[in-house]
This record gives sequence, structure tokens and C-alpha cells, in this order.
Amino acid sequence: MPAGVILAGGRSTRFGEQDKAVADLAGVPMLRRVADRIEGVVDELVVNCRRGQRDAIETAMLDYPHPTTFAIDPDPDQGPMAGIRTGLAACDDEYAFVVACDMPFVDSELVNFLFQRAEGHEAAVPRLGDGWFQTTHAVYEPKPMVEACDAALREEKRKIIEPLFDLDYVVVEEEALQKRGSLKSFENVNTKAEFEAATKRFQP
Repeated sequence: MPAGVILAGGRSTRFGEQDKAVADLAGVPMLRRVADRIEGVVDELVVNCRRGQRDAIETAMLDYPHPTTFAIDPDPDQGPMAGIRTGLAACDDEYAFVVACDMPFVDSELVNFLFQRAEGHEAAVPRLGDGWFQTTHAVYEPKPMVEACDAALREEKRKIIEPLFDLDYVVVEEEALQKRGSLKSFENVNTKAEFEAATKRFQP
């Protein structure tokens, strides 16, 4: 099976001072909820984070059934594209699913579908009805994406979509996604209010 890459290096400015990656979401750190939901479709995990986050995240990941690697941001605060680049650079697998740490409803069936759609291409990227590419909920072939991120960063093109233009990528539209799983997979938790609402959904 391929790898999973969880992006946890953001500063979570809308969430307050607490690191939302390890915030207690109905008894489980949020990042661990993401990891648990993709456990069945990956065979290794890479967590991209800042150096100061590692100890807390490592504690949150205790007893995770797959090998877990930490890809530390060499230069924090460079944005999600840099995080994707750092995380994918630590992968040895043919493909890796990249997901943000604040997407606790990620649907493993959709992830598996994205892996299938990526075959023969360098990336499979969902696009929802609003037209936005879901680049932090997508499958990439690590080496080409790392090279594309490096090229974009060298040119100071920091929009997260920029590297795609250098890849052979397939777009997975919302209609196809709906047939294979739940679009709740793309929901993220940015604020305390959203976190409290998510907590209620996880409680029995």
C-alpha cells in the first residue's frame, strides 16, 4: 500500500494559541483522528510539522500500527506548499495521500478512489463544485511533486496550486467523488467554533 502524509506545520492562527493538530477532539488528538481514518489504506505515515511540535505529536501517535516518520520543516512558516514538499520528500512509496491535520472526517473510501485515479499519472486532485482544487486532500507521486514544488518555490510562486501545472495530473470531479464516498471528507476545522461542532459529531 502507499503512504499517507499529514500536514501539521501551520500556525493555526484562527484557532487560538493552542496547536490544533493535537487538540483533544472528543478524547482523541485531532491529528490522530486523521491518521486513524486512513490507517486501512496506507502502510506508512509521514507527519510534516515544526520542530517544536514533534514531542506532542509523537505522543499523540503512540501505538499507531504503521511506521511513522517525522518530516520537520527546515524553514517554518513557508506555507502549505513547502509542507507538502517536505512531507513527500520523506516518502519512498510510489504514491502518497496528502491530507491536512484539520480534516478529521477524511473518508478512507475516497482516499482509496484517489489512489486508483492516480495510477498512470503524477497526481490525482479533487475539485469540488466551487471550483477549488483540494490540494491538501490529494494523491501525488512524491518525486515529481517535490521537484515541481522546488521549481515553484525558487520562482517565489507560493500559491498551493502552482506545482500542479508541472505535473501530469488528473482532476477528480465532485460528481465522481460523491459516488465513492462522503464529501464530508473535505471539511476542515479552522476555528474553535468549528472544533466544538466537530466534537459533538464524534460524541455518541
